[in-house]
Amino acid sequence: MATPSQIQAPGQVVVRFKAIGNAPIMKTNYFRITAFNRFQAVIQFLRKELNFKPSDALFLYINASFSPAPDDTVGNLFRCFGTEGHLIVNYSTTAAWG
Repeated sequence: MATPSQIQAPGQVVVRFKAIGNAPIMKTNYFRITAFNRFQAVIQFLRKELNFKPSDALFLYINASFSPAPDDTVGNLFRCFGTEGHLIVNYSTTAAWG
């Protein structure tokens, strides 16, 4: 994943991460990911960026409302729930919505 430019690249989705509660805040929270990737790739990427261990709790939500299945594609989630040209992914260390 790379830091996005203002122009959406074909076949890519801009993912914006937003911390909830006591979750650590990222210095850079906009990233581009290939639309064909599964949401599991987003989960793995965020765990790596936050230096979380596999045993650390991490909850992800789309638009502060629901937790997508790991096998959903990023492009499909963006088409259905994209906001202002981004796919907003909220993350927390405790269950928040869903």
